[in-house]
Amino acid sequence: MGTNTTEETLALMKVAQTSPDDLIKTFVQPGSATTGLQAYNLEAPSKKLYPVLTPLRNSIGRDSGGYAIQANWKAITNINVGNQRAGVSEGKRGGVITHAQSEYLASFRGFGLENNVTFEANYASKNYEDVKALAVQTTLESTMIQEERLILGGNGSVAMGITGTPTLAGSTTGGTLAAATWSVICVALGLQAYLDVVGVNNGAIGQSLSIPTAVVPGQITRTNADGTTDTFGGGSAQKSAAATATTTGSTSSIAASVAVCNGAVGYAWYWGAAGAEVLGAVTSINSVSITATATGTQTAASLAASDNSTSSLDFDGLLYQAFKPGSNAYVVSQPNGTAGVGTPLTSDGAGGIVEFEAAFINFYNKYRLSPTKIYVSAQELVNITKKIVANGGAPLLRLNVNANNPGAIQAGVVVGEYMNKVMGVMVPLVVHPNVPAGTIFFFSERLPYPLSNVSTVCRMLMRQDYYQLEWPLRSRKYEYGVYADGVLQHYAPFSMGILNNIANG
Repeated sequence: MGTNTTEETLALMKVAQTSPDDLIKTFVQPGSATTGLQAYNLEAPSKKLYPVLTPLRNSIGRDSGGYAIQANWKAITNINVGNQRAGVSEGKRGGVITHAQSEYLASFRGFGLENNVTFEANYASKNYEDVKALAVQTTLESTMIQEERLILGGNGSVAMGITGTPTLAGSTTGGTLAAATWSVICVALGLQAYLDVVGVNNGAIGQSLSIPTAVVPGQITRTNADGTTDTFGGGSAQKSAAATATTTGSTSSIAASVAVCNGAVGYAWYWGAAGAEVLGAVTSINSVSITATATGTQTAASLAASDNSTSSLDFDGLLYQAFKPGSNAYVVSQPNGTAGVGTPLTSDGAGGIVEFEAAFINFYNKYRLSPTKIYVSAQELVNITKKIVANGGAPLLRLNVNANNPGAIQAGVVVGEYMNKVMGVMVPLVVHPNVPAGTIFFFSERLPYPLSNVSTVCRMLMRQDYYQLEWPLRSRKYEYGVYADGVLQHYAPFSMGILNNIANG
């Protein structure tokens, strides 16, 4: 190669391209993603397509002053038990008042989750994503989601007992049941069990009830990250005794119902031949219409004859502090109605809901207070809106017209707040991801009592708020834990309310 390298290189390339003895190669776009010479067009980092919805955890205050094994407090609930009259005669003293008090306690509970990353996973993700940081992030988010479930539906003390024996009524129409003697068993479900069965839809996308794969949790034995085990109740009551009904023909159906179970937000139904009943339906009311052969795989026989509604690892959440006997909370179940149909909320014909008005009257007459939020499911918000908009009251529907396009209108309305007519305040309706269909929860964030010494009605009292652990290496994986330790402390359970067993309609 001489001093003029550019001209010599071009000359050599011309010779190579015109030589009949050399192979001339043409590169074309590969026909698939795994052939040819090509790059891999992968966007980094991974997309996080899952919801993390924790409205109660976000809004309830946290106090780090917890210590010992439980929180204890006393409350004066009546300052004149005998309703002594205040009038006095000349020169005499008045009557003596007496007080009533209640004592409360709430035991601290630890909660947390773990995750790990193998060495190889860490190698493979280089130049794409920090999987060790991702492991900690998703563990924290998962723990927050589970804390939200605990705050709403943790149950450490409200035993649901044995589910009532179903009452059955057979019909020769309405279904595809063949002529046979059918055995039906029911299991009442607390919130934790109900969410496991129907799909949480929080922390994951696309979850929903699938009867063929659904499993009602009974007693749960969990293997922990350190190889130990914990055994606790999964949130379901003891299964009912079996009831039987005989059908004829091939178009039969069976209407089944049970007594409302305190603490239940749903019911799982098993049917089939005696001793071979399988899961066929999960309802948010205390009845079901059985129209076809059950398609589930979980058998009623696989459920132990024991009440698994409470967990020794849970503190009592808001619902179960309200459900707890003696709480004085407003707990009302809709009437049974027609089995399999139930009783929906009732329009009052004046822009309101009968059941809401009864609740507000109760809160005022007994406690002189109003709830500050009403937590509902998506189903109930839609039903409430329908009943209020089309209930015979004053015209409520407004259509917006765009001046630039008068041929198109904006339709649709939603009830965002509900007027408590008794106290003249607006109460927001809030969709909560863990409030099940068929249940409405009234929540009070403040008390209208002077010098109550209660700055916030409820709080998370923490012995230790969230902390992260990276455990010492014991194998070729990095292990992480996210933990917290505390309890939900509610000073005024009577300020809460529950409407349940509400039919869809």
